[in-house]
Amino acid sequence: MVFAKTWEDFEIAAESMLMEHPEKCRYSMKYTHNQQKLVLKVTNNQKCIQYKTEIQPDLKKIEKFTGNVMNQLTSKN
Repeated sequence: MVFAKTWEDFEIAAESMLMEHPEKCRYSMKYTHNQQKLVLKVTNNQKCIQYKTEIQPDLKKIEKFTGNVMNQLTSKN
């Protein structure tokens, strides 16, 4: 499992994985209250990318990313 160093790196890698094979990918989010960390994970059983954050402004970026991904995956092309 690889942790992305920046949000932009995670976003690019995750979107490319999700758009390549949307039927094989999973996207999960886990919040650890004790450590006050949010971990995002995208995997397709071959590759895995993660992003860990502790700062509040990243929540807006995560919300926007999640909405965009869900919109792309559910829209009919």
